[in-house]
Amino acid sequence: MRSSQHEIGVGVIGLGFMGRTHLAAYRDANKEGHACRVVGLCDAEIERFRGEPAQRGNIEQEETEPLYDPQAVRFTTLPEELFADPEVELVSICTPTDTHVQLAERALAAGKHVLVEKPLSLKADDAERLAAIALEVDRVCMPAMCMRFWPGWSWLREAICEGRYGAVKSAVFRRLGSPPSWSPDFYANSQRTGGALFDLHVHDADFVRWCFGVPKSVSCTGTLDHLTTLYHFPDGPAHVVAEGGWDHSVGFEFHMGFTVIFEEATAVFSLGATPPLTLVSEGEASAVGIDESAGYDGEIRHVLDAVRGGIQLQATCEETAGLISMLDAEKVSLSTHQTVALTQ
Repeated sequence: MRSSQHEIGVGVIGLGFMGRTHLAAYRDANKEGHACRVVGLCDAEIERFRGEPAQRGNIEQEETEPLYDPQAVRFTTLPEELFADPEVELVSICTPTDTHVQLAERALAAGKHVLVEKPLSLKADDAERLAAIALEVDRVCMPAMCMRFWPGWSWLREAICEGRYGAVKSAVFRRLGSPPSWSPDFYANSQRTGGALFDLHVHDADFVRWCFGVPKSVSCTGTLDHLTTLYHFPDGPAHVVAEGGWDHSVGFEFHMGFTVIFEEATAVFSLGATPPLTLVSEGEASAVGIDESAGYDGEIRHVLDAVRGGIQLQATCEETAGLISMLDAEKVSLSTHQTVALTQ
C-alpha cells in the first residue's frame, strides 16, 4: 500500500469494453492507495450508465464487483459537460479511434490531463499535434500502450536493456485472435480502425521499437487483418518478427506471447500458460515470478502518478508519432511486397 496523496477526480468517455476496463483499473488503483475517484462518465448510449462488471474482451476477466457507484457519479452524453466539470482532473478517452484526437484536444483545452486509448490515431501528424498542445498547456497526454506495463513484458524490456542474459539474437512476438465481438460494425471497417495492423499488431510494433529502437526498414506480408513483419536493424538483433491477426475462427482462444533468444538464455511468454513466463538456461527451464495484474493496472497507476508530477511518462505522443509512421511503412510493404526503409 502506497501513501495516499490528493485524490484525483477521473472522467471516462466511452463505456464499451475498454472504458469498463479503465474503470476497473481506476477502482483497483484507488484500493491500493493511488487515490482517485471516478466522478464523471460520458457515453452516447444512456443504458451504459450502470455500475456493472467489465465486459469480456481478448483478455479473460472475472469481474463481479461494480465498477463504480452510480449514485456518486455524474453522467452525460455530452463531452463538453464532462470537460467543464471542475472535479474532473484526468480524462480517459475510450471511444472509437477516429474520435480520439478531437476529444483529446478539447480535453486539453479545458485544462484536463488525458489518457488516450490506442491506436491514438491513424495519422502521425495527429500525435505530433497532441504532443505540442500538451506541452503548451502543461498537461499530461499519454497514449495507452498497455504492453509497456504488462507483467512479463516489462520484465523482458528490463532484461534486454540490462543485458542480463547477453545480447538478443532473435525476438518473435505473436498476437492472434478472432474478430472482436464488441462493436463488430466498427471493427469491420478498416478505414476507421486501420485493421489489425493498427488496432492489434500495434502493441507488438510499439514494443519492438521500445526495446530495440527504430528499425532501418520493414518487410511485411499478409493482409491488414493478418500480417507478419520482419524488422531490420543496423546494429540490433538479426531476427525480429511480429505476427498479428484477428481473422481466426470465432471461438479461437486469444493468444499473445513472445519467444526471445538471448546469448545465454531463452525467454518464453504465453498468455494463459502455467507459468506464463519461462526462462530456459543451462539445460533447465524455470518459472519467472511475475505480477498477476494486467498491463491496464500498471498503465492507470502510472498516469495517476504522472498527473501528480515527479515522474517521466513511460509512453508519449512523440513516440506514438514515430510508431504510426512505422505502421504506415508496414502498410506500404504489405501492398507492394517490398522492403520499405524508415527515416530515423
